[in-house]
Amino acid sequence: MNGTLYGVGVGPGDPELLTLKAVRILSETAWLAIPGVDKESCAAYQIAVQAVPRIQDKPCLYIQMPMTKDEARLQASHEAGCAQIEDVLSKGESVCFLTLGDPAIYSTYLYLKKLASSHGYPTEIISGIPSFCAAAAALNIGLVERAEPMVIIPGAYPTEDVLDFPGTKVLMKSGKQLAKVRDQLKHRSLTAAMVENCGLSTEKIYPALKDIPDSAGYLSLIVAKPGEDGR
Repeated sequence: MNGTLYGVGVGPGDPELLTLKAVRILSETAWLAIPGVDKESCAAYQIAVQAVPRIQDKPCLYIQMPMTKDEARLQASHEAGCAQIEDVLSKGESVCFLTLGDPAIYSTYLYLKKLASSHGYPTEIISGIPSFCAAAAALNIGLVERAEPMVIIPGAYPTEDVLDFPGTKVLMKSGKQLAKVRDQLKHRSLTAAMVENCGLSTEKIYPALKDIPDSAGYLSLIVAKPGEDGR
């Protein structure tokens, strides 16, 4: 019998935000799959190790996930990573792939899940607290009320059209596009705040649109809402 590939969400940064189920699955599963080259540089592992007893004793697979939009490179890395994982699964041992936030939201795990599933291996998603929920808590604001809609936007991609949608806008991982995104929000008279590295020791809060810098770390999240003019 083949093992199961779990995509385990460890939440946004605070180890106290790991779910009880995530802790149990990480404790029970034999292998870890870590995105990156080592434990020290993997933010998801550094969060989990603070909450899961003896996780540091588990054998690890290091899955290379290059930060690129080159489809050919991405596909090759996904196939190579999946082959590493399937080598363990085929021996009847299960693997936990660690991911920040929730595995269902812009997660590299999803690419591995699709490949492993297509090859007949069982897969499962273990939910984690999404970064935008934790960021809203850090900002001490609500995201939506009553019939308000919410749009989740990958900030590293073009945002012009979706910023015109009604309701709350959540922009994830704007990174190097931050200055451009900030100007687009200002042009639309939207109020906004940003949290960088939410839940980590390096967390920074920018409480207003004017406070948002030209650039910030990869794990930066903006919550934008219509301004007083209702736009």
